[in-house]
Amino acid sequence: MAPQLAPVPQPIGIFNQFIAPHSETLILREKVMSLSGDSFEIKLQSGQPLLRIQGSILSLSGRKSVFDMAGNHLFDICKELLHLIHTTYAVEDPSKRKLMEIKSSFALFGSKATATFTSANGTAEALEMKGNWFDTAADIIDKKNGAVVARIDRKLLSGRDLLFGQQTYALTVAPGVDMALMVALCIAMDEKNNEEKR
Repeated sequence: MAPQLAPVPQPIGIFNQFIAPHSETLILREKVMSLSGDSFEIKLQSGQPLLRIQGSILSLSGRKSVFDMAGNHLFDICKELLHLIHTTYAVEDPSKRKLMEIKSSFALFGSKATATFTSANGTAEALEMKGNWFDTAADIIDKKNGAVVARIDRKLLSGRDLLFGQQTYALTVAPGVDMALMVALCIAMDEKNNEEKR
């Protein structure tokens, strides 16, 4: 059973339809042998599908397109190639307008990244993602008040995961937080980890 997270004082996110009504755990599972690159299925812990991510194998930026279950294209996650010191990912709407920026920074132990965006209510947001040394877990923290708004835990759930190098993440999201944006942060962490292994 995943730990429950406390509600945030006001909603944090862009996609109101994906604001978590209560502490919600999502399972992000990489599709085995996807022909299009890293693709993921995202389900609620109950097994109900929530989102799907389609990777693009021919993209230099590692572009991943995120769709709701009705097939609506919500946003893309891509690496910005002009940043030499800090790895930076952008979350862009289908017309390529930047919705969120995720910039990694140096951490003596573990990993660290900051996501900046403007919530649907017009509030400027800054969330910090801090991971452990092996990047098997990370907390996503609201920089304004230090509250944990989401928690990522990387799991190896079966022998198949080990055999095929498949990644599986449990993502717990606090009530009042945009689950789709937290998925974007988790995917950015996965991309950064994959890049460091190459």
